[in-house]
Amino acid sequence: MRKFLFLMLSFLVGIQSCYAKPIDQIIDSAIAPISDIFSKIVFYPVNIFGEQIPITVLWILIGGIFFTIYFRGIAFWGFKHAISLLTKKQQEEKNTDGTGEVSSFQALATALSGTIGLGSIAGVAIAISIGGPGAIFWIIVGAIFGMSLKFAEASLAVKYRRFNADGTVSGGPMHYIAHGLTRKGLRWLGQPLAMIFAFLLIPGALGGGNMLQINQATQQITSITGGENSIFYHNAWLFGLIIAIIVALIIIGGIKSIAKVTEKIVPFMCFLYVFIGLIVILFNLPAIPSTIMTIIKGAFFPEAVYGGVAGTIIIGLRRSVQSNEAGTGSAPIAYATVKTKEPISQGFVSLLEPFITACLCTLTALTISITGSYKDFYEGISGIQLTSSAFSSVISWSPYVLAIVIILFALSTIISWAYYGQKGWTYMFGEGKKRIIFYQILFCAFIVAGSSINLKSIIDFTDAGMLAMAVPNMIALYILMRDIKYDLKVYCKEHNVCSKTIRGWLK
Repeated sequence: MRKFLFLMLSFLVGIQSCYAKPIDQIIDSAIAPISDIFSKIVFYPVNIFGEQIPITVLWILIGGIFFTIYFRGIAFWGFKHAISLLTKKQQEEKNTDGTGEVSSFQALATALSGTIGLGSIAGVAIAISIGGPGAIFWIIVGAIFGMSLKFAEASLAVKYRRFNADGTVSGGPMHYIAHGLTRKGLRWLGQPLAMIFAFLLIPGALGGGNMLQINQATQQITSITGGENSIFYHNAWLFGLIIAIIVALIIIGGIKSIAKVTEKIVPFMCFLYVFIGLIVILFNLPAIPSTIMTIIKGAFFPEAVYGGVAGTIIIGLRRSVQSNEAGTGSAPIAYATVKTKEPISQGFVSLLEPFITACLCTLTALTISITGSYKDFYEGISGIQLTSSAFSSVISWSPYVLAIVIILFALSTIISWAYYGQKGWTYMFGEGKKRIIFYQILFCAFIVAGSSINLKSIIDFTDAGMLAMAVPNMIALYILMRDIKYDLKVYCKEHNVCSKTIRGWLK
């Protein structure tokens, strides 16, 4: 590790000395063209009612609606049981009797750390600045539809996980696509789709789970340390290098090490962010009714910013997918490691993930909308700066606290996605130690790159990487949906989870 860090630092300093341009500009000019090409392929549009809608967004939206209907609105009737699985002592004890690596709460915390990243802060700010306040309405709608997708993914991840010789667990879409479809006599389809997913998982990890997080964290740190006078203004890679070192020290220990960190970071960072957000809202309490009306009106009759109603829906759903990642198949990789003998139980627990993410997104949206800070977008303020502007309009010292929250959000997301990407990497190239170390070095190098590239390139690369994963993943969900429904019906009958009416609907 010391040798790797020394070589990376020497390489970056060498580049700086050989070129007149700062390292930040060199990195951006090298990566931005690749990001543009990749995003154009993934976001290939289809014309619907005169609006250009990315086919991948439409693919996930249709899937979310379908599975919500197919599982008879499980996001609503299964929510109470999901909470009980985490709060009832006897259920928690039962879950830890199963074979796995982490507890149900640790798995949820790890999955949440991967989804409650800066997409809940910067991503929502970007959505509102482009699509108006009404975008948050569609982010919430997307989260509700996403809960059923999350349930299906998590259930399959536990059911088809694989136990390695060293006691570790490998699971996620790669495995339920390959093994689930093979059991259906579709090995010819399952094996290639699993490999495609694993391949797409890597840019998803390097983009949304890495570069977006460090990019926005770097912006906030630069802002509170002097802006243009900050040491990080033309040397953002330095902050990226610091975070890369911290991440490297954590991910070496695998999922158990990551889970121990996330179960402590996630509750603390969520509490801190909610606390500050509520203060901003309370200071503007009389404006809440009019703000809610603005959001509802903006969802259906937006002031043209991005392209009318369809444009607001599109940007809202894009950000919803980026924030809760339902349908993309990322979080199931963490859920597969849980200690449980009942796959469906973790499926229920996973319902809480999009819900909690949507709550944080709503908090961000309310603070930005209620303070009117989204109007600053026209003055060149966007992303994390927009959220910071909303907070500082009420609390002058909030940018400093927000900087702490942002670093924690970014760090927790990065370490979770480091694990996700590693599982995709080892699925493709094997579990060898040298192969894993090579991936970890690559991942940490992208942390440095992400701190330097411009926001537009990051957003395009992030959305493209994550949304592309949904294609092979959701093909498998459709093929295996009857198996999930059967397991759900059996589980509900054994544990008396729902009413006889709902069990009748599940037939």
